[in-house]
Amino acid sequence: MNLIRALTLSVSLGLLSICGAHAQTAQTFTKPIRIIVPYPGGDLADTIARLLSPKLKEALGQPILIDNRPGASGLLGLQAALQGESDSHTFVLGQMGSMAVAPITGKQTFDVRSEFVPVAMAYTNYMLLVGNPGLPVKSLSELIAYAKANPGKLRLATNGEGGFPHLAMELLKERTGIDFIHVPYKGSGQPITDTIGGQVDVTIAGFSSLYQHVQSGRVVPIAITGSSRSANAPTIQTFGETVPGYEALGWFGFFAPKGTSASAINAMNAAVNAALKMPDVRQKAETLGLDTVPGTPAQLGVAWRQDYEKWGKLIHTLKLDAK
Repeated sequence: MNLIRALTLSVSLGLLSICGAHAQTAQTFTKPIRIIVPYPGGDLADTIARLLSPKLKEALGQPILIDNRPGASGLLGLQAALQGESDSHTFVLGQMGSMAVAPITGKQTFDVRSEFVPVAMAYTNYMLLVGNPGLPVKSLSELIAYAKANPGKLRLATNGEGGFPHLAMELLKERTGIDFIHVPYKGSGQPITDTIGGQVDVTIAGFSSLYQHVQSGRVVPIAITGSSRSANAPTIQTFGETVPGYEALGWFGFFAPKGTSASAINAMNAAVNAALKMPDVRQKAETLGLDTVPGTPAQLGVAWRQDYEKWGKLIHTLKLDAK
């Protein structure tokens, strides 16, 4: 079962009304609600938190405090959420990387799966693979053929070893047998600059960060990692069209430290789901290249654990797991 199907299964059974959230507020939230974002201001996770926070404040009747705690690929933010006594007023806006990749590749003193509980999925997103215009490749099938005809020649730039973009390409390598030279950087800006300049051949990153360069003609779109074509760019093929069964989706969702009350989890879930359906929120999400995915805590839990296992196996194969 692919991620989208797992997330949308029986969604209607799990959605609570916004009125239900209001009804629980007096009993559940009695002071400002803290949402820890394990990434810096301006990051996509931060943008999402600030997009949703006014709607959550209105639904839950308490101020929403966005607390940016960047560092260690999101692990510092998770650690901050576990400090102090749990009062059911602290949540984390986690993403696939911080909840299912960094806990395996980074050293930590706790098991994220036992210390956090899922609350609400918000969005899924996909990555875009692009190439320098001088590369004789216009599609994923051509890229695979080129890499096989030129072993060890294709230069791939990513934002770092063990990051989600790198793992997505390692998954492609595992499925197709291609080879490439991985050129890791410490951030997301230089890989696209060097792809445009021809210092490397291809790069992969979030759709919203790369598509502007496609539109300007500075890079050539090759494929997106989603399971279906993007409504924002329907002419760009997916990886799965060439490599059946391939999917590498990122996601953003709310989590809470274990011990958070069921009433707080249910109220936050209801408020998030209601906010996701608001027209202005949906419109903004579309411009960011995000797919809206409301659902129950259990559905987020399924997606989380599936990705932890899926990417954990690949990380172990690559010997990138923390020792």
